[in-house]
Amino acid sequence: MNTKIPIPKFTPYLILLLSMVITLLPGCKSESATSISKGKVAVIVSTLNNPWFVVLAETAAQEAESLGYEVNIFDSQNNTALETNHFENAITAGYQAILFNPTDAEGSVSNVVKAADADIAVFCMDREVNSDKATSQILSDNYSGCVSLGKYFVDQLDKKGNYVELLGLVGDNNTWNRSKGFHSVVDFYPELKMVAQQSADFDRNKAMEVMESILQVHQDIDAVFCGNDAMAMGAYQALKAAGMQDEVKVFGFDGAADVVDAVKDGRITATAMQFPKIMAKTAAQLADKYIQGERDFDKKLPVDVELVHKGNVEYYKAYGKKEES
Repeated sequence: MNTKIPIPKFTPYLILLLSMVITLLPGCKSESATSISKGKVAVIVSTLNNPWFVVLAETAAQEAESLGYEVNIFDSQNNTALETNHFENAITAGYQAILFNPTDAEGSVSNVVKAADADIAVFCMDREVNSDKATSQILSDNYSGCVSLGKYFVDQLDKKGNYVELLGLVGDNNTWNRSKGFHSVVDFYPELKMVAQQSADFDRNKAMEVMESILQVHQDIDAVFCGNDAMAMGAYQALKAAGMQDEVKVFGFDGAADVVDAVKDGRITATAMQFPKIMAKTAAQLADKYIQGERDFDKKLPVDVELVHKGNVEYYKAYGKKEES
């Protein structure tokens, strides 16, 4: 007598139960199983109240996530005290690397030192700190970018006229590197006269207010050189309110979306294109190499800046070139 083992009927419930058991068995993998993180990476940025820094932060986070890390973004709101809190939290929570956009070149040094003492790598993006404790600093070549911008400025003004300069944050080295690059060219032309120079903290609204105040004293101006695009747009708003937008040329720096559009239609004369996505991706990739054991990094990695004006703006988009991914 042959006895047959009955084949069980696999109900939907039983199929689900078996699939769960198989997934949990050692050595078994499910296509839907969540991959294990390689570690934790923090992205700490000076502010998220500026689209440029939003692009920088989100690109850094996306790149780190694509490399297999758990990532969180922290907004310092341009406040070094809040930035300190973020660093302390990152150190306590066991982050292995920090992708960092500092609030202040000098004021942020202590935070970088704390992280280094805790064996946490710090990769600065766009802004630098005055310390060699950062693992590496990936920075735009601000000085050279503003040399090119200064040359174009001189040509557009035909080597003469009155102008205003709006500076960024006084504690940010980018502010002074841009200003020095610009003046290394413009100061050689005695008929170009700077009638006012004030800080507007890289902020659009503050730039509009500062420009409005300057116009009350100096209406005979031919150009405004701004340390970033947000200030350029703020200055343009003030000029437009005064009915002077067609008489005064405005120059920016960054390559923000609204300024690329403004260069196309002639509201802004020129800007200098930075590449935040390149800086952010590079920082994330270097952090991955550090976590995997590499320790040999260049202390500073410069990223080229390119002049954008009406003659070539068609080749550019917000924060990069059109062919850039």
